[in-house]
Parts: sequence; structure tokens; C-alpha cells
Amino acid sequence: MQKAEAGEEQGRRAALERTVAAWAQLGRLFALLAEDAPWPGHACGLNEAEFEGLRSTFQRAHQLNGWFTPEEVRYAAGGIAHLLDRSGLDRWLAGYPALAQERFPRTVGLILAGNVPFVGLHDLLCVTLAGHRARVKVSGQDAGLTRATTDALITLCPELAASVTFSEERLGPVDAVIATGSTNTARYFHHYFGHLPRIVRKGRVSVAVLDGTESEAELDALGEDVFRYFGLGCRNVSKVFVPADFDPDRLFRSFYRWKDIAHHAKYANNLDYHRALWLLDREPFLENGFLLLRETSALASPVAVLHLERYTDRSALETRLAEQADLVQCVVGHGAVPFGEAQRPGPSDFADGVDTMAFLLAL
Repeated sequence: MQKAEAGEEQGRRAALERTVAAWAQLGRLFALLAEDAPWPGHACGLNEAEFEGLRSTFQRAHQLNGWFTPEEVRYAAGGIAHLLDRSGLDRWLAGYPALAQERFPRTVGLILAGNVPFVGLHDLLCVTLAGHRARVKVSGQDAGLTRATTDALITLCPELAASVTFSEERLGPVDAVIATGSTNTARYFHHYFGHLPRIVRKGRVSVAVLDGTESEAELDALGEDVFRYFGLGCRNVSKVFVPADFDPDRLFRSFYRWKDIAHHAKYANNLDYHRALWLLDREPFLENGFLLLRETSALASPVAVLHLERYTDRSALETRLAEQADLVQCVVGHGAVPFGEAQRPGPSDFADGVDTMAFLLAL
């Protein structure tokens, strides 16, 4: 009996290793595609036609979703490559010894958002590593990226073909749900899936807290957190807290390299709309031709707008942010997420602070 149990555990560990290796190999592929590198040969796990097909999906995404420009998709691919770094995966997974234990595979419904490229891939990663089956419902804005990525993953590890299916219409019968959407859809998800174990994520924003000692290089890096993905991600900084005597021109000077973002039609439409609206309403704001800066207590800002609020008491601000933790995805600044790194989460940086892997292992 003990030999049989040992053999079963060894089999589970071997299956987990194959899954981890496939994801890590996918990360290396994404690193190549992020640099728009040529096919490196069969050793990458894909033949040339498969590799170029994946590249083509990346390049054509903007035809289906105007926000998914080739540059942004490649940048997102670089973020996935960082997420799937093998050493980082191993350190993360070491915290879950239950992965090698026997469990009954469950069918987990994944309802993915489509605001930024590859936004739901971490959920799929967790489900496959936990040994469950994923039934995936992608957003209409996904532009085919999740399915193409999954096809590549299955090419690297064919046994995962039975672990991932896509649902075109209704999600169908599932044992648990991980759903990501807006604050309004979150209420619907809680009602519709109230009888199931679930993680339901609603809309969040990220903020930056400046203390006035930031270098020009740090403020330049902050531009990545503000403008990347046109500000559409929950990890994009939508508001900056600054000391009372902070000069906003420091931000404008540091952000200047992003000036060409105003040439993107969708972004420019948002810029023109909010400028016209606030001029009509005589709402005070600052602008530099590609960004509107408005002083307000509100956290969430529209596309092409950055909110700013001055503070005098840092401890009071930290208390306030702690009280609003269910609205904030991450905080950028000294002692928090480094400037320019908001869009480079690691595998343990769970959305909304909810440990997805622990949830899946407890099913």
C-alpha cells in the first residue's frame, strides 16, 4: 500500500513538473515575441509555422481591439515572460506543498476581462497547476490572444488539452468560478454564482504616493505606470498623491516622452471629450497636449486623465488608503511597488490580494 501511494505521489509530482515546465517554456516564447525575434528553431517547442502563427495573432490583435496595438501586446508579452520565469515559479510554488497531494479535479469557470492583453492568463496558470480543469469564457475584447496562447501551451504539453476548454456562449456547469469584471458585473456574478465557491473581482485602480524626493528617473518610470495600456488596466496609476508644495510641471516634464500617445485615435477621442466637457463646466484642470491633470479626491480617472491630490499628513493618507483597500489594486512609490514596475507583477501578486492558488487547492 505504501509503495502504491508513493508511486501515485511521484506521478502527481511528475505531472506537476511537466505543467510547470510547459508554462516556463511558454514564458521563454513570450520573451522572444516581446522582442519580435525570429523563430529560434525547434528547440523552442514550436515549429516555424506555429511560432509565426502566434506572432501573427499578436500583430493582428489591434484589428479586433483598437487598444491592443502591436507595441502594447509585445510589452504585455514581456510581462508574461517575467511572470513565467522558471526560478520565480519555483519559489512561488514552494509555498504550496499541497500541490503534490491527491485531490479530485474540479471544473473551474474562468470569466476573463479584456481590458489589457493576456489579462486572465494568471488564473489559467493557477488552475492548470492545481490540477483542475478550466472552462474559459473570454471577453469579446480579447482579440484571440488567450486562445492562441492556450493553443501554444497545449502544443508544448499535449496532456493539458483535456484541462482547458473554451465556452462561446454560457459558461455551463462548473464546480467553482473565478470571474473578473466591473463593479456592476461583480454584483451579477455574486448573484448568479452564489451557490458556488467563487472569487469575484470588481473594478479597482492603482495609485502613486510621491514624497517629493523622487528623482527624475523615478518620475520618468512612473510614466510606464500611468500610460501603459492607455491607462486601462487595474494596475495603471490613475491618481497621484503629492506633497502640498509639489510642482505638477515635474510630472509633465517627465511624461513628455509619452506625447505620441495622443496620436492614437481612441485615446485622442477621450482626451478631446474630457477637455471639452470640463471647459464647458468651467472645471479647473491642467494639460500638456496629451494628458489632462485634475486635482480631485476621486480615485478612478478616465482614459487620458490623471487625478492628483495634495496631502500634508502622510500617516493620515496611509490610514485613508488602508480604509480604501478594497478599491486599490496596488500602490506605487517609495516603500511600495517600485516606479515603473506596476505592470510587471510576479506570480504571487494576486489580483485583489486574494490567493487564487489557495482557493483552488481548497476545492
